[in-house]
Amino acid sequence: MAKVTIYGIDAEKFAEIPTEEYIREYASSRVRRAYKRAAENPAYKRLVARVKKAREAKGSKVIKTHVREAIILPEWIGMKFGVHNGKEFYTVEVLPLMVGHRLGDYAHTTKRVEHHGPGVGATRGSKFVPLK
Repeated sequence: MAKVTIYGIDAEKFAEIPTEEYIREYASSRVRRAYKRAAENPAYKRLVARVKKAREAKGSKVIKTHVREAIILPEWIGMKFGVHNGKEFYTVEVLPLMVGHRLGDYAHTTKRVEHHGPGVGATRGSKFVPLK
């Protein structure tokens, strides 16, 4: 398997980078602005506290959240999140290449529409189709 590097750093070492250093040194301006806004959000603060608590417990439990706009941080690599899509929680496992994106990017809110044939009475020809 190929070795994964992010910004020229090995993925295991990248996961150990403190949040402030990642934001200051590696994050784009878009990520910095989003993180600055999110840091004032009480729901995001609670999520970060729950993540820190889960890391200390070393559990592989899914952390459920409604905070779709949360920026994925290097400390979260390998953790599992249940991201709400408006109807249910999608399980998202954080990989090294997801850092800097938002949790909501990986839990789609809409499904692909699959159209089927017309219903009974929808067309003139279907009036005479026998029902089951």
